[in-house]
Amino acid sequence: MVAPATSDLWISTFLQAQAAELGAANNTLLAYGRDLKDFAAWLERRKTGFTEAERDQIEAYMIDCDAQGLAQSTRARRLSAIKQIYRFAFEEGWRDTNPAIQIKGPGRQKRLPKTLDVPEVDRLLQAARQTGRTKADRVRNTCLMEVLYATGMRVTELVSLPVSSARGDPRMLLVLGKGGKERMVPLSPPAREALAAWLILRDEAEDHAVTDGGQRSKFLFPSRGKSGHLTRHMFFLLVKELAVQGGVSPEKVTPHTLRHAFATHLLANGADLRSIQTLLGHADVATTEIYTHVLDERLAELVLEHHPLAKDPDGKG
Repeated sequence: MVAPATSDLWISTFLQAQAAELGAANNTLLAYGRDLKDFAAWLERRKTGFTEAERDQIEAYMIDCDAQGLAQSTRARRLSAIKQIYRFAFEEGWRDTNPAIQIKGPGRQKRLPKTLDVPEVDRLLQAARQTGRTKADRVRNTCLMEVLYATGMRVTELVSLPVSSARGDPRMLLVLGKGGKERMVPLSPPAREALAAWLILRDEAEDHAVTDGGQRSKFLFPSRGKSGHLTRHMFFLLVKELAVQGGVSPEKVTPHTLRHAFATHLLANGADLRSIQTLLGHADVATTEIYTHVLDERLAELVLEHHPLAKDPDGKG
């Protein structure tokens, strides 16, 4: 097959295939697009393109990224995008060789995720019940936080939940995750109670909207914005506000921190890694294993803080 004539066509064709064949999420496609356009611009300044580039040029680009001071994670992501587009090009017959196949990346630093202890989560949940201009805001905020902590969903999965998934007092929610993969997550009694309360007020608001000439939203957490549902950014700001109201350091709290807390607290209470992997929607259990390190670190802190042999013999430690 003849390769596309321009770098833009290379990128757009590759992204379309990722979306159609693998069900790649929109945010993933946007990240691939940005990274590949940067590489394409770098090649263009050197009077070449995707079709002609060889291994030494890809390696030179990665060295240039390092010289710019780009984070290790950013460089790893860019190389991953380059490797994937060249693998795609080789499979499609655009090139006879894959110039990126043997290039090793900078890897990723394994950082332990920040998490919250149970009292901190309780303060956030209590703050949600008291924060909001109207009763509907407070009930919605409570539902968001209870469901997030009960299920460990990703933020995008939570804010884009269809209202149909919440009908009938469900014990489980069907979640559409990364790559279009579906999974079932259980709801705790407090989450079910918060969900039922929110549905009543949400449906009343939707009835008023229809009376005023609007259309019913298909989302559990509707918004009149472009997306049709509460955005990740707005939820991020809400969580920061709840942290302040609940007396929890805002630096520790993000929507993703609640996902980490969900996993860490399950593990601390005896859940096995495979079950947590399923609930979180991780493709590989190795991703889930990081929570064992979080738990080990926390247990070490507890020993150092409370074990009598960890104390300074002079009584100063």
